[in-house]
Amino acid sequence: MTEQASKFARGFTLIELMVTVAIVAILAAIAYPLYLHQLVEGRRSAAEAALMDIAQREQQYILDQRQYAGGATASAVSASLNVTIPSNVTQFYNVSVNAQAGPPPTFTATAAPIAGTAQAGDVTLIIDQTGSKQPAGTW
Repeated sequence: MTEQASKFARGFTLIELMVTVAIVAILAAIAYPLYLHQLVEGRRSAAEAALMDIAQREQQYILDQRQYAGGATASAVSASLNVTIPSNVTQFYNVSVNAQAGPPPTFTATAAPIAGTAQAGDVTLIIDQTGSKQPAGTW
């Protein structure tokens, strides 16, 4: 074997290895926060879908009972409206419905992030009987 061929057969140098590690570290530093942000948005979307389902069930409920159903907890909301709130929502949000007899009857469904979870810094989602969604920029 020639001297030049054996020189290339030795493997990677420490500098080449460190450059590769630095590139991987930079990519990870960019990708990981974006990944966490996508998880937060995905959980928020699940909570929004649950609130939309609750609002739809409330409209059906008022046609049958002439009033809106209320509930301070997710289990109370589930029982009164016959809706199942997914565990990935109840794990990160406190879901409640505040119903007022009126006149006119009103309700406000709320999903508030639970402190100490990954969603703790997220916004509180609200929908009412008119379909108005708050905060406006997140829905």
